[in-house]
Amino acid sequence: MIQVVVVDDQEMVRAGFRALLAAEPDLEVVGQAADGAEAVEIARRLAPDVILMDVRMPVLDGLAATRRILGEWTSGQAPRVIMLTTFDLDEYVYDALRAGASGFLLKHSPPGELAAAVRVVAAGDALLAPSITRRLVEDFARVQPVLPTTSGELTPRETEVLKLIARGHSNREIAAGLTLAEQTVKTHVSRILAKLNLRDRAQAVVHAYESGLVHPGPRR
Repeated sequence: MIQVVVVDDQEMVRAGFRALLAAEPDLEVVGQAADGAEAVEIARRLAPDVILMDVRMPVLDGLAATRRILGEWTSGQAPRVIMLTTFDLDEYVYDALRAGASGFLLKHSPPGELAAAVRVVAAGDALLAPSITRRLVEDFARVQPVLPTTSGELTPRETEVLKLIARGHSNREIAAGLTLAEQTVKTHVSRILAKLNLRDRAQAVVHAYESGLVHPGPRR
């Protein structure tokens, strides 16, 4: 069972998400919170696999709560955080990706996407498939200063894979484009994350843009 905590300041939203997840045989909602401060306490007490975290809440917003939660755990043990937002371009969500959240989901997404998103991040991947995620990162990367890069630690092939990750390509697409086995691509991705001390693909995308390795532009 994948254990989930739902965090949102609207009771009806929490109830709706709880009902949708409860209908799935492999998902269990073990707790819920109405603000970020409650979320931090519940995460400490229950250690869930995944946290659905609203962005804008009273007492402590979702961004601050995410930073606190992920800052208290080692990367291999920390809950995965999915940010919930009403807006497709939200600076708080971009900052949350930088803080270590595994991606974000729009509240008006189709019901089936919620359970799928929980499974994706619980498996250790990131919610980067929707084109909106890449657009969010690109839009805010345009106004962020380029940071000193540590991508020089990567091999030329790993650098090539990182660029394709940042462009929103899946492992299967990368494998096809570079004529590699998909398992080989997975190995490259694991090494990239380890060398750059990144939590997952979401942070890899942010790193690629902020380091200047990739620049905003059309997907290639």
